[in-house]
Amino acid sequence: MRNFALITLFSAIFVLSSFSELEISQYKIRTVIIDAGHGGKDPGCHGKNTNEATITLQVALELGKIIKENLPEVKIVYTRSTDKFVELHERANIANKNNADLFISIHCNSGPPTVDGTETYTMGLHTSKGNLEVAKRENAVVSLEDDHEKNYKDLNPDSPAGHILISNWQKAYLENSVKFASKVEIQFKTRVGRNSRGVKQAGLLVLWKSTMPSVLIEIGFLTNSKEEKYLNNQTNRTYVASAIYRAFKEYKKELESMNE
Repeated sequence: MRNFALITLFSAIFVLSSFSELEISQYKIRTVIIDAGHGGKDPGCHGKNTNEATITLQVALELGKIIKENLPEVKIVYTRSTDKFVELHERANIANKNNADLFISIHCNSGPPTVDGTETYTMGLHTSKGNLEVAKRENAVVSLEDDHEKNYKDLNPDSPAGHILISNWQKAYLENSVKFASKVEIQFKTRVGRNSRGVKQAGLLVLWKSTMPSVLIEIGFLTNSKEEKYLNNQTNRTYVASAIYRAFKEYKKELESMNE
């Protein structure tokens, strides 16, 4: 209990100090982290013909390419550009070291074969069983990490206390995270014609400790045969990447206009 109280206090202090810095700083989107979920020894979820790590990397690289072509002033940093394993905490470290202004993590979903659609997550306490199951599945990869007991000490992703501590780190950036997430889902629904399942919150370790607005985008269910076929098509993956790009462009313009 003592350790839990100390960590909670530390988290609160961190959030308050970060929020103060966030309020007084001017918004300028200079660096974006694009995180292709899973990779290497962690293939993620599977469809009949492909896996999550392969699809997310293709979409991530396409997204970076589109941003570079249309917004050359924005620096793009990939957490991985090949099929390699990157630990969850290291993905946030990459974002923090590069002083990123936005963290975009791209994933594929799994569930019953009839379930389809997109979801975009921000950090927060899960409010439904479905959100909790997504968090557990995405967080389960920590078991593949060499020093996971050290790196995630006192942060058991299966415990309510663990989810509270994880979610505290992103509170200072929640408003802008939700703002970007909402734009992503709007683009998916109105411009690409996807079934949007909306913006949600969950205690996701990949977003833990990232000191900037951060989202995890579930671009479709590989366990649904129609969605797997859709995501296996290069043209459709470009549509998905373009939708995220348009959301980013709109988000960037809106935030930077606050400086004028």
